[in-house]
Amino acid sequence: MIGVAGVPGCVALLSRRAGRRPDGHEARTHAALAQRIAALTGRTYVGEHETGRRYAEPVYFVPDRTLLQREAAELGIGGEADLFGGVVPFAFVATKTISHPALDAQARVPEGWVHALGERLADAVLPGYSVFTRADLRRAGEDLLAGGAVRIKAAHESGGNGQQVVATATALADHVAAVDEAVLERHGAVVERDLAQAVTYSVGEVLLVGMRVAYVGSQRQTVNHRGAEVYGGSDLTVVRGRFQDLLALDLPDALRQAVAQVCRYDAEAMRAYPGTYASRRNYDVIAGRDGDGRPASGVLEQSWRIGGASGAEILAIEALARDPALQRVRAATCEVYGERVPADAEVHYRGRDERVGYLVKYSLLHRE
Repeated sequence: MIGVAGVPGCVALLSRRAGRRPDGHEARTHAALAQRIAALTGRTYVGEHETGRRYAEPVYFVPDRTLLQREAAELGIGGEADLFGGVVPFAFVATKTISHPALDAQARVPEGWVHALGERLADAVLPGYSVFTRADLRRAGEDLLAGGAVRIKAAHESGGNGQQVVATATALADHVAAVDEAVLERHGAVVERDLAQAVTYSVGEVLLVGMRVAYVGSQRQTVNHRGAEVYGGSDLTVVRGRFQDLLALDLPDALRQAVAQVCRYDAEAMRAYPGTYASRRNYDVIAGRDGDGRPASGVLEQSWRIGGASGAEILAIEALARDPALQRVRAATCEVYGERVPADAEVHYRGRDERVGYLVKYSLLHRE
């Protein structure tokens, strides 16, 4: 493993997500990746951060969710060089609700909401709205149903959980009636155009060990033990630089469009909410066909924390750190519900999770 000699400090996990299980596959994967970050940066891995403990050396944090500015300040985090993740001024800024506007000026929105962002993102996202009441959920669904099926997503869920597609007024009414009003008011939901024949792309940017990389690639699905299609990993092309440097690559039109939309989304989100920063930025972009069969694409959401593609991100940075002449690599992260693991894979988790059953999560590196 590549290390940076003489770099003081330690690396600590920071568990802040509600309901997090310390023995679950996600927590154990984060721990494995935090250890790799420590080795890569020449720091000591100390495990979970202990509240109230005085650390002798500066702490580099690996949080399991995006932090609020006040949380970052209490921890001594002063910028993107101090954590693998991001910091926002309001909790909703870390959720998918910022991808869409409110219905109108009278709609209920959380404190700090910037109405202008929804208008600025119109060409970077799918048609949709963010809502925080049942009444607005109903109105948003009725408006969008005129153009075809609608996807409703709970803002506090991730990984495809908490989503439902409705195609009729009756189905919409049933969904609205079943929604927990208190949860909706607290977290919000997204109502957006559903696409057919859809493909999801990943576009990201990471700063680690003084190196900034950007990547673009596609996600793949796999089948879990219940027979359902779930996230199976991402295949990425990683280059030195920022989002804009990806546009210098010879990309297919769909990937180029995805990168351009992410550039717009990222810039406008940072502009709308000053004080937001992130050393790890990942965006999901969907492309497919709308209810009229026309091509459509847009950024679905942002992830400013350690995530499903982070194994591949770290593996790529390790390779680039070893070889200063290397300009780009291909890396993949994989999640399989069985033992189908290549011999040269870097395994981050292998075990039987209480919720999902037996699972292996690993990453692979390929030179361009």
